[in-house]
Amino acid sequence: MGVGNLGRRAAMLAMGAGLAVLLAAGADAQPARRNPADPATWSTGRARDYRAPEDVAFRTVDIMSEGVRLHGEMFRPRAVPPTQKLPTIVMAHGWGGVAANFRADAVQLARAGFQVLTFDYRGWGESDSRVILTGPEPLPLPPGRKFTAEVQAIRGYVDPGEQAQDWFNVINWAAAEPTVDAERIGIRGSSFSGGLVVHVAAHDDRVKALVSQVGSIPSSPPPGEPNPMAAPFRAAAARMARGEMGYPEPGAQVIGALMGAPIGDKLLRWTPGDDAARVSAPALFIVAENEELFDNRPNAIAASERVKGPRKLVVMPGIKHYGVYNEKREEAVALAVDWFRQYLK
Repeated sequence: MGVGNLGRRAAMLAMGAGLAVLLAAGADAQPARRNPADPATWSTGRARDYRAPEDVAFRTVDIMSEGVRLHGEMFRPRAVPPTQKLPTIVMAHGWGGVAANFRADAVQLARAGFQVLTFDYRGWGESDSRVILTGPEPLPLPPGRKFTAEVQAIRGYVDPGEQAQDWFNVINWAAAEPTVDAERIGIRGSSFSGGLVVHVAAHDDRVKALVSQVGSIPSSPPPGEPNPMAAPFRAAAARMARGEMGYPEPGAQVIGALMGAPIGDKLLRWTPGDDAARVSAPALFIVAENEELFDNRPNAIAASERVKGPRKLVVMPGIKHYGVYNEKREEAVALAVDWFRQYLK
């Protein structure tokens, strides 16, 4: 099955399983455009060239996640002593996004008195790639298990399981950071990561509050209901398992204008909506009234009804999916500020 066919079938599955967030209609639907001269980042630029406002302190950090170095960016109010512990918000972008896309949001949250940690998933933005051997490793292994080999870097793909592990490891790092109040950690996700934060909060009790905006939060289909896309996804997974097909090219646009192809059959098992019933942390769900990429009912609305802790559902009137990044960005962040003030301060 070719990449183009996989993309078309993935789009069909997205509509049927509540993952139609993958179906951006065109390039103008993207919150930012990738810089062709620098495929590792978006047009918002690398951290080394970024200058935060005078009232916000900014630094970059390295975080290890399953042996891969992740790029992190930290923001905090400059008026607060640099060694003072602060309630900290961890954020990561949705499908194909990078930490640089969240800088304006991070500044707004820092000005509200929070420390903010944003990060790039492995193989995205300024994080390192996961690498795979291009040939068999030597057996027996030499002393120290070290050997020289050719490897291939894999970048710009979407694997929700790996991205979830990156979230957990970023929280591991943050909980041990001297400037982070480990008893007051919040998480915020958007679009595809709006489902990731539900999964993470369900499995990590260090999360004390969460915000999911315009989230794609699919659940398992009812028992016995056939999934027409199971067969093609599993066929792709079988070809990968047999070495007949490798990882897609970095940032491959196989689903609408979104960058990054899904891997094998992993989306079939990605059902963060099932995790919502395990979430006891206060949870805010923000949805777009005119959401055009998926139905809010089986996604954020259903998840908001399942969570066990304090919860709130806010419908932002008059906007589509990407309105939270554009005309209603500041308002959406203000909703998050109010929520975190209530439960983290």
